[in-house]
Amino acid sequence: MRLPIVFLLAFFTAVFALPPPQKPVVVSFPENTPSSIIEKAIAEIKKDGGIITHEYSLIKGFAAKVSEVTLTKIAELSEAYAPYIEDDYVVKLDGSTDVPQ
Repeated sequence: MRLPIVFLLAFFTAVFALPPPQKPVVVSFPENTPSSIIEKAIAEIKKDGGIITHEYSLIKGFAAKVSEVTLTKIAELSEAYAPYIEDDYVVKLDGSTDVPQ
């Protein structure tokens, strides 16, 4: 009887230890945003295990794979320079879309 209990306990511990799911997003900031705010957002993503997939030069922003929890943290970094966060996806000529994995 103890073996199944130990097995179940180990199983639930492993399941709850999994990192939160990440989704691809594009994060952009207003044009007058200081680079320090953007650097803080990038550092927060990396600290939480996210991945920066691209940093843009024409707009102040980047593409990343992040969890919902991290997105909430980024949105609360600065009220004056609130980021615009949208899902990252591919738009095709026929109007269909694909979400990158």
